[in-house]
Order: sequence, then C-alpha cells, then structure tokens
Amino acid sequence: MTTAAAVVGSVASGRPAQSAWFEKLRKPSFQPPPVAFPVVWTVLYADIAVSTALTLARLTEKGDETAARDYTRVLAINLLVNAGWSWVFFRSHRLRTAAVVAAILTVSSAELARRTLPIRRAAGVALAPYPFWCAFATVLSTAVWLENRR
Repeated sequence: MTTAAAVVGSVASGRPAQSAWFEKLRKPSFQPPPVAFPVVWTVLYADIAVSTALTLARLTEKGDETAARDYTRVLAINLLVNAGWSWVFFRSHRLRTAAVVAAILTVSSAELARRTLPIRRAAGVALAPYPFWCAFATVLSTAVWLENRR
C-alpha cells in the first residue's frame, strides 16, 4: 500500500514540480531546496512501510482481526490523502485545497502514529517524524497559497 501511494503521488508531482507553473509560484523564504522533498519522502515512505507492517504483524500474531482491519483502514485512508495532495497541488493547481488536504494529512498521520504506539511502541516512535513533516508541509502549503492568492 505504501509503495502504491508513493508511486501515485510521484506520478502527479514528478515533472510538474519542475513545470513553468510551479517555477512561477511565489514561495516562502523557508521553502526547502527541491532535492529535500524526494529525500525526505523516500525516508518517510520506508518508515511508514516498515512501521505499519510490523504493527499489522503484531496484530495478526495476537489474532486480533478486527483491530488489524481497523488499522489497515486508517492506514489506507492516510495513504490516499497522502497521494491525493500531489494531485490537488501539482495537477489541479488548487493551492487552498492543497493546504486543507495537507492539514487533513497531518491529523491522519498523527492518528496513525497514535494508533501504532500502544501496539508496537518502537514503530509508533519511528512514525513520529511523519506527522511533524506533514505539519511543516501544511504550513508551507498554506504559505504558498497565501502568497499566490489572486
């Protein structure tokens, strides 16, 4: 699931991130260099994949099918929102909507980490950077929207 989300998101943001439209956007002074995004997201996707797989394995070991289904649902929603942001921002050019989607992703990522923590503590701790990065992305998306309002 995590790999699929990464691929779907990168299809939307790959070349458009270098597009004339993106280049013309006014960006805040705290915008990281372009190379930061694929590096950070690669690490985060690997973290999400490993942490959630370990968590689901623990639930399966315990025989808790209901909890495993619920956890998988929360993970799937999170990854759909995650991949969706790139489509909203890079393909649809909806800056305000992208800021809202980023905020939803922040909440969803925090919920995923929160649900992981009591099941497999190390995995929950490992997921902590994910909502923090999403919160930064929300601030960044909001700043881009505000600087480019018409």
